[in-house]
Amino acid sequence: MLSLIEPPGTDSSSSPRPTKAHGQCSTPISVSTVRALLRMEPALGLTELHGHEKTDNLEPEPVPWQALPVLSEQQSRDVELVLAYAAPVLDKRQTSRLLKEISAVYPLPAQPHLKRVRPSRDASGSHALEMLLCLAGPAAGTCSLAELLPKPAVDPRGLGPPFLVPVPARPPLTREQFEEARSHWPTSFHEDKQVTSALAGQLFSAQERAAMQRHMEQAIRAAQQALARGLQAVGAVVVDPATGRVLATGHDCSQVASPLLHAVMVCIDLVAQGQGRGTYDFKPYPACSFTPATATLKGPQAGRVRKLDEDKEEDGLPYVCTGYDLYVTREPCAMCAMALVHSRIQRVFYGAPSPDGALGTRFRIHAQPDLNHRFQVFRGVLEDQCSRLDPDT
Repeated sequence: MLSLIEPPGTDSSSSPRPTKAHGQCSTPISVSTVRALLRMEPALGLTELHGHEKTDNLEPEPVPWQALPVLSEQQSRDVELVLAYAAPVLDKRQTSRLLKEISAVYPLPAQPHLKRVRPSRDASGSHALEMLLCLAGPAAGTCSLAELLPKPAVDPRGLGPPFLVPVPARPPLTREQFEEARSHWPTSFHEDKQVTSALAGQLFSAQERAAMQRHMEQAIRAAQQALARGLQAVGAVVVDPATGRVLATGHDCSQVASPLLHAVMVCIDLVAQGQGRGTYDFKPYPACSFTPATATLKGPQAGRVRKLDEDKEEDGLPYVCTGYDLYVTREPCAMCAMALVHSRIQRVFYGAPSPDGALGTRFRIHAQPDLNHRFQVFRGVLEDQCSRLDPDT
């Protein structure tokens, strides 16, 4: 029992103190203190009250993760600036006429994002507006209005001496680019709200994040089984996002005899096997498995590859991975990225980047405009756990 101090009114000096028995505290504790301790977290047990430290090994707190989009090079690059000529508008009454005449002479078709007029940045207040005239050439220098504005197409009345100013060369594609672009010259911006939400880590709901974590954890377990067999510690899972069904689970199976069987390639072939196709035999790897497709197949067609223009009504199945998501512990290489293009994957979520990665680290194959299929890519799902699988990532 816990040793409590005497209640008020007890003469402790006249009462002999009991000797310390097993299980008693060496320091008296008040009843209110005990009650307060018992109201604390359940992890605080009687061993703490007795003065003994808990010896349980607590698991470390999981590292927070974010599924961040891997954007195209155009969306990710810094704002490119070019020089242009502008001039102060000294007579605001001439603004509309000047705008019409100058736009007719210099329409700027490659820079539709640039606004022609901005508030003056002249702190002295000598003029209220500044007007964009035209782009400057590579050998830009000081020019007069007469040199820049041909007569009689443009009447320069109301304009002051022209000056050079840097302006954004291309339309901004993200809010970050927009903020940078408009710091140089007023710029229009047609925002992609999905990209903005994704960059802010707000695209996915808590329920979606929980499902994403489960799928990546399954890929991590597959990678651990590959590592136990002496293979590369990379695992992957293909999921139908419409139903949440896991269609294939695979890991790296590449060896001297089969160097192409990276985890992504394995999963693509397993999805094909679930559709009655596929090429490889993964029976020696029990962790590599697939879920048979729900549509009724007309018969086994192992080794057969469906053409893109084949009628879907034959068996009601999509072309390989059309509309599916891939979760993979490590960023895919160029070979696997191109295989994902060919298989028509919808989204890819990878945990850890790779020095040879072809989606975020190097080529961004998923967003190449000259390819006939593009897909979305997100990085960082359980990145810390995935990185620990392979120190090289």
